[in-house]
Order: sequence, then C-alpha cells, then structure tokens
Amino acid sequence: MGSVMARAAKRAMDLGLTLAALPLVLPLMAAIALWVRLDSSGPALFRQPRVGRGGRLFRIHKFRTMRAQGGGPQVTAAGDARITRAGRWLRRTKLDELPQLIDVLAGDMSLVGPRPEVPRYMALYPDEARRLILSVRPGITDRAAIEFRDEERLLADSGDPETTYVERIMPVKQRYYLDYVASHSMAGDVCILFDTLRAVLK
Repeated sequence: MGSVMARAAKRAMDLGLTLAALPLVLPLMAAIALWVRLDSSGPALFRQPRVGRGGRLFRIHKFRTMRAQGGGPQVTAAGDARITRAGRWLRRTKLDELPQLIDVLAGDMSLVGPRPEVPRYMALYPDEARRLILSVRPGITDRAAIEFRDEERLLADSGDPETTYVERIMPVKQRYYLDYVASHSMAGDVCILFDTLRAVLK
C-alpha cells in the first residue's frame, strides 16, 4: 500500500507542478517553436521512440534541434553537422526538453526519474538492471542528467562517440538510475529539480 501511495503522491506532484508551470512556459515554447521553424525547414517538434515504464514504448517530444531527415547515429557529439543554429543554443540550455511536459501530462514520463533510452541502448542493459530501471516512470531530469550535462562535449573528444557512450557513459548512468530506484522520495525529487535549475542557470 505504501508504494501505491508514494506513486500516487509522485504523480500528483508531477501534475501539480506541470500545470502550474504551463502558463509561464507556453509563451516561451511558442516562441521557440516559431524560431525552430524559421531557422530550418521541418517541424518544430521532434518525436522518437523511447522505452518507458514496464518496457512500454512511447514517443518522446523535444524541440527539433537537427536538420529534418538528417539520419546518422543516435548519440550526438558537440559540433555534429546535423545540428541547426537554433538547435545548438537549445541543446546548450536544455530548452529543447521543454515539450516533455506533454509527456508528463500524458503519464509517459515524470518530472524526475531515469532518462528514457532508445530501445537499441536499453536492450544493452543487464536484465535485472533493466527490470529495475523500467519499474518507474522515466523522467525529464535526474542526477545522471545533471552529471552529464556536458555529455555532448565529452563525446566530441572521442573518435567513436557511440562506443564511448555505450562503454563509458552508460555504465555510470546505470548506477545513478539504480540508486534512484532504490532510494527516491518526494524530498529527493524536489532537490533534484532545484539542482537541475541551478545547473541550467549557470
């Protein structure tokens, strides 16, 4: 019963904070969407399959930061030629993640939780780790997202960004995700949200 109550309280916090933030962020989101459309041809939003709670696939929302029909690897290093002018700024400030508030309202994501992976990379996690990580809703932010805020710069220094991501970054993220699943709390989520805001504003 306690876990059910905790999940309900977490969901209530997600909905309450998201609905409270929407009047403030909707004008900003509208301006960003217009900028993305004017900066390069293609839609304002980018959608991509990700693995959600229980292994269910959903389509995550982001502002498009790459040229439409760009193709290429699923990890992105700083300086990637596919990134648009607007996209460089959006990725640096993390404002490309704002449309994920839609995913929070839909129940596919939480404000705080392990970042959702694409199916290809989630399949590389050990079975037990994958089961535990997917026992909670994925989040817009978490400790791993704060720690790897400059992930694209780290990948840019690698001759093989995808191998670097899989062999060096994913194992560290896995530890953060498992720690979160084992010990998350409402107070902890609030701390992560404040730490994320501080990191973004630096």
